[in-house]
Amino acid sequence: MQTEINNALKALKNGGLILYPTDTVWGIGCDATNPEAVKKVYELKQRIDSKALICLVADDRMLKKYVKKIPEVALNIIEVTDKPTTIIYDDAQNLAANLIAEDGTIAIRIPDDEFCFQLCRKLNGAIVSTSANLSGFPTPKSFKEIQQEVLKGVDYVVNLHHEKICDKPSSIIKLSNNGVVKIIRE
Repeated sequence: MQTEINNALKALKNGGLILYPTDTVWGIGCDATNPEAVKKVYELKQRIDSKALICLVADDRMLKKYVKKIPEVALNIIEVTDKPTTIIYDDAQNLAANLIAEDGTIAIRIPDDEFCFQLCRKLNGAIVSTSANLSGFPTPKSFKEIQQEVLKGVDYVVNLHHEKICDKPSSIIKLSNNGVVKIIRE
């Protein structure tokens, strides 16, 4: 796994895109602080950049770098949830501007996956994580279902878990600083 982390890290640091297994589905990723790399993700997915992307961070300490004020309930949800949960936070900061939604929010997940955890740690930052498909096409359930355009459009394909079936995207919850909680995807 260490070789794969090093190879993916090199691509990320060079502004490249990676294709990697997450705690949910196969993802297209890049350094979440690099606007040029984020732009490449939107171009590869053929997706309008007003549709926000998810980021992964290693832990709540890293989360604090990217969200001005983390609602108390967020840490409780992260602690007790038994399935991958992405939380949309108000007041994103220190990320590529084209990654932050028009309303200033950002969707972030702390993955329960050793590869993702180590990659975020070594990068010392957030990694974009969007499903490995072109916009409008179904999310691939396995590596075999990933479209050729996606495979050819990334700079590095992580050679781990190619046999893994991943058919459950994360739950998405929006937590506003005013205390409003909204379930976006169960």
